[in-house]
Amino acid sequence: MASDFRWKSQPLLLLLLLCSLVLFVTANKDKKKKDIRDYNDADMARLLEEWERSPPPVDFSKMDPSKPEDLLKMSKKGRTLMVFASVSGSPTEKETEEITSLWQGSLFNANYDIQRFVVGSNRAIFMLRDGSMAWEVKDFLVKQDRCLDVTVEGQVFPGKADEGQAKVDPKKKNNNNKKKGKKEEKKPDLRGNKASKQEL
Repeated sequence: MASDFRWKSQPLLLLLLLCSLVLFVTANKDKKKKDIRDYNDADMARLLEEWERSPPPVDFSKMDPSKPEDLLKMSKKGRTLMVFASVSGSPTEKETEEITSLWQGSLFNANYDIQRFVVGSNRAIFMLRDGSMAWEVKDFLVKQDRCLDVTVEGQVFPGKADEGQAKVDPKKKNNNNKKKGKKEEKKPDLRGNKASKQEL
């Protein structure tokens, strides 16, 4: 009697296995990525919803009001953020590339997901996928020997290479000279000039 039941249940199990296999294959076909050119309006709407998905809510009860930096960290969590860094001296673009590459490698080794873009002869952008880590990256960068300054969210932090001198915009400096109506004349340094000593 038990063998009779086994023979009758085998076709039923085989049919059940075949149906589940068919369902599995059809479900996986739908999950395959489409070519962007084949997207219809529903696919585009779904994609737009993913992009506009609201960030995780900020829990202000866990915030310390005496530390505004913590508020910025929490508000930037999960968002892309750019950190600007300037290299000291007058480096060429190649030197800036090499220096900032070393900084990026150190940050990568410390498990920071970061991308670097050189945007000038002495300036680079570090792009973070998680903006809450920007202040930790800033702390690392300002300690580097060749770092002049770091800018995060419009705030400029002086680097180790900054001499502490107030930066004056060259355009403003020229405008001040024009307002005064005076031209600064450079007087020759006769003391340090050997040719002048021989003539005197």
